[in-house]
Amino acid sequence: MENIFFLVQHGEAKSEIEDPERHLTEKGKKESEKVADFLLKINLRPDIIIHSGKIRARETAEIFSKILNPEKGIIQGENLSPLDNPRFWGERLKIEKEKIMLVGHLPHLSKLTSLLLINDENREIVKFRYSSCLILSREEKNFYIKLFITPLIFAR
Repeated sequence: MENIFFLVQHGEAKSEIEDPERHLTEKGKKESEKVADFLLKINLRPDIIIHSGKIRARETAEIFSKILNPEKGIIQGENLSPLDNPRFWGERLKIEKEKIMLVGHLPHLSKLTSLLLINDENREIVKFRYSSCLILSREEKNFYIKLFITPLIFAR
């Protein structure tokens, strides 16, 4: 049985000088909406969205939640900050049955991806960008890239 997981880097946020809380920019909001709309269009939806708690991640998660309407809603999770150890989520995703969307930050998401795919968190193998969504598939204990969506595919 295939399980899928969504790893989302938060949308573009204002600089710390401009906004110490780092809310999303208008561009960040629009790009997150486009990626979420695309997921809805291809019928890939999480059961739950979990974000780091930082405002830029929470706002991104709220955009995805509004469009995708996950059955179990949206919550703040633990161990999703930029410098957190990816092993917490690496172990959890090996046994998880729900379709989880994690909304977080670099370098954490990059390290988690590398840990899951090649068991080496220190080798960057996917280049995340703001509002991007990496969809991983798990079959038994092995993870595979199912789809990688970045806002660049919607640029005109």
